[in-house]
Amino acid sequence: MSIEIRGVSKAFAGHPVLRDVSIDIPDGELVALLGPSGCGKTTLLRILAGLEVADRGEVRYGGQDVATRTARERNVGLVFQHYALFRHMTVADNVGFALKVRKAPRPEIRARVDELLRLVQLHDQRDRYPHQLSGGQRQRVALARALATSPRILLLDEPFGALDARVRQELRRWLRGLHDELHVTSIFVTHDQEEAFEVADRVVLMNAGRVEQVGPPAQVFENPASPFVMRFLGAVNVFHGHVDGGRAFVHDLEFAAPSAHGRSTAHVYVRPHDIDVHRAALPGSFAARVVRVLALGAAVRVELTAPGHAGALEVELDARRTEALSLVPGDVVHLAPRRVRVFPAVERQSDSLTASGL
Repeated sequence: MSIEIRGVSKAFAGHPVLRDVSIDIPDGELVALLGPSGCGKTTLLRILAGLEVADRGEVRYGGQDVATRTARERNVGLVFQHYALFRHMTVADNVGFALKVRKAPRPEIRARVDELLRLVQLHDQRDRYPHQLSGGQRQRVALARALATSPRILLLDEPFGALDARVRQELRRWLRGLHDELHVTSIFVTHDQEEAFEVADRVVLMNAGRVEQVGPPAQVFENPASPFVMRFLGAVNVFHGHVDGGRAFVHDLEFAAPSAHGRSTAHVYVRPHDIDVHRAALPGSFAARVVRVLALGAAVRVELTAPGHAGALEVELDARRTEALSLVPGDVVHLAPRRVRVFPAVERQSDSLTASGL
């Protein structure tokens, strides 16, 4: 079941929450709505479910307008962050509840419940109650319940937000495998970049009620469409300079900026892992002083300061390179950016100007 979202806008008490949102989701795709709190992603999900009504715009399922259809008539499965299981019902009764409300025959309900509990690997827990399960097990029950009526679309609102990091990681892999088996068109809301990138076929990055960028995870990360996307998707160092004639200048460094025309101030963005550290000065490098060296598992984060740069700089190195450099606080080193993104400093309110990569 494909989904078409066309020019959807929504405001609460005069405050815009969604602003002219348009997205196409092909049949069978798993899409993540990614963005900070308050960006409108949950409101969009509720509009898709029929729990909210858009002020303007259209939502189509399989080419059919569903604006006048209730949540039940849309036949979508919903999974929330806090499970929403009935505490007085067993696992089996929770999973079969929607079928019972629809007055399905008992043998049909039992067969469907058995099928789903095997699918979510909880068949041996069918007679237990929610309080007797772990958080991860309860979320799998909630997912099985959402699938009971064979929904055409599955909507998940921060489904792993209430779980600890290890369980979240396990369930992300499990959900991806389940989707590959079922191929139900699915949309899930998250503010966690790692979660979105690990699970989704495509990511819809939202900011202030607008869509900033849509694409496969690797494409969005490697080719950010705006300063907001650059900042939101991981740590980044920001340098202030100017552009002139398709070139960007920061201190004594010069970078290509083909999308920048004329002369203006500019911001140059560099990821911590895209900076080389050297003991000696090299062409295209600048001096910096080491402040802290922090071992973070396989990676090492080095915090530095540089003349003319406000705030700390971050560089990410592997352990072998860090050992070879033998860095200690107070050392003066030279940083050479390998890859940068240049954005003109004069931006739209939502920060969505096109970047040029190097």
